[in-house]
Amino acid sequence: MAASFVSKCSRGDCSLLRGLGTNVSNLLSTATQMTCSNFLSQPAALLQHQRTFIQMRTVLKVVDNSGAKKVMCIQPLKGKKGARLGDTIIASVKEAAPNGKVKKGAVVRGVVVRAAMQRGRCDGSEVKFDDNAVVIIDKQGQPVGSRVFGPVPHELRKKKHVKILALAEHIA
Repeated sequence: MAASFVSKCSRGDCSLLRGLGTNVSNLLSTATQMTCSNFLSQPAALLQHQRTFIQMRTVLKVVDNSGAKKVMCIQPLKGKKGARLGDTIIASVKEAAPNGKVKKGAVVRGVVVRAAMQRGRCDGSEVKFDDNAVVIIDKQGQPVGSRVFGPVPHELRKKKHVKILALAEHIA
């Protein structure tokens, strides 16, 4: 857009800027170069995708021993935007171990125990994880598996998922 504007002004097509001559075109080209150099000099971490909510079609890792390995979110149960730490989702099992309690293709409920989107804590710190992970639960809210692998945030206590915290090996 700026390049086309500069080329039109340099040919004299802009009646408002005709008296200023090449000063405006030089100024615009310098501004364009500065914006491009600022964009390219940003760290690669800022140019990556923005971390967002767990929403429909998000693939999550299962971190319990229920037999499922990966699930895809069908619907977050609360909230319009999506699920965060401690929220319950409905998911479909995409990968499963051959002799597990949960089979491939089953529709299950899960609690989000790790999310890549950062969440602020009361003390001002923020917690975020490298991956999105769930623990599969039954309709009563009890975990299907008997172990939970990896770190689990203590925010699950506020969401009444104390049983998951009891099974976890590390509370973050």
